[in-house]
Amino acid sequence: MRVALISDVHANLVALEAVVADAEGRGAEAIWNMGDTVGYGPDPNGVVARLAEAGAVSVLGNHDAAATGVIGTEWFNSLAAEAAEWTRAHLEPETAATLAGLGEVAREGEWSLAHGTLRQPLWEYLITEEAAAGHFEMQETPYSAVGHTHVPLLVRRGTAGVEGETPVAGEGAELGEGPLCVNPGSVGQPRDGDPRSSYALVDTGAGTVTHHRVAYDIGETQRRMEEAGLPRALAERLRFGR
Repeated sequence: MRVALISDVHANLVALEAVVADAEGRGAEAIWNMGDTVGYGPDPNGVVARLAEAGAVSVLGNHDAAATGVIGTEWFNSLAAEAAEWTRAHLEPETAATLAGLGEVAREGEWSLAHGTLRQPLWEYLITEEAAAGHFEMQETPYSAVGHTHVPLLVRRGTAGVEGETPVAGEGAELGEGPLCVNPGSVGQPRDGDPRSSYALVDTGAGTVTHHRVAYDIGETQRRMEEAGLPRALAERLRFGR
């Protein structure tokens, strides 16, 4: 079975469509989404509907929770808070109900899914050895996937401790016996200096995970953001992958 791991779509429907098309072209049979489906971008309703159409399994991200009023925006920076308020005001009832029904953690076979970490699903970034150790302590499956950082990463726990690896796009990595955590990077707002959408493809039969980058029409997303009245800085950053 081939599964597309995605995260941080952030209401960027143009990017999502490009990633879904690429993943399906590579034989993906399922999509697992690590949250922050909305926020920042101009098409929250379209993105949620497209993922539902694809039968995606999704978990709750902090921006999703803010958009539905589950959490406040006091911990967001000013641009993120403004976008969250815009999103909340523009959610259709069906979209809001879908987001409100998401859990913070999901389990799919040998995989555990969360937005931040399994220890703190909404807020913790898996970017330190301490956070990774806490995450793996909570991981009851061989493999897990997270998002939140907007940067692709592979993290393993071995006898020597926790080791992180920046994946090379197009080069497969062995899943191994685990514990392993995969961050597929961001579909809608990459932050590693590469503006192309990022996702990962798991091949359970081959026992591999491969990260991919997909170009999309950034200008079209920027146009939609400007038309929606979202902060200009959020649109401009897409061009630089920051």
